[in-house]
Amino acid sequence: MVAEVFLVAWRRFGELPEGKALAWLYGVARRTLANAYRSDKHRLRVSEWLKAQPHDEGGDHTEDVALRMEMATAFDALSEADQEVLRLALWDEVASSQGAKILGCGVGAYQVRLHRARKRLKNGLALRLLDGTAPQWDALVQSATTKRGEAGA
Repeated sequence: MVAEVFLVAWRRFGELPEGKALAWLYGVARRTLANAYRSDKHRLRVSEWLKAQPHDEGGDHTEDVALRMEMATAFDALSEADQEVLRLALWDEVASSQGAKILGCGVGAYQVRLHRARKRLKNGLALRLLDGTAPQWDALVQSATTKRGEAGA
């Protein structure tokens, strides 16, 4: 604290009032001490606030990564047409009428293409899972064949 007071005095030496240097130094010391107290209080409040925040333990993400890799491998094995219709429906969440316009076909044809693409993806996952390369059949099949928020299609 003393070092900070004298640093301020050195920097503002030209402003030091003649004959009242000691009183001026006491004023600088009082303000420097008040700033230190405010900083400590603020640091304590921030620390308490951070302690009160919910913590995410992180967890083990290896199963999620393995599932995503299996899904990606099965998806990559599909034809370009199947990938396109699945991207529209599952990733972009395009409605059937919009997807049909994008692909230049009727709504019925779009829905048939989507159904067949989902079925081929499911079968591709089943083949990979039957040979023991992926551990969680149910989770993979469910995520591959259902749209977000959909109970099963």
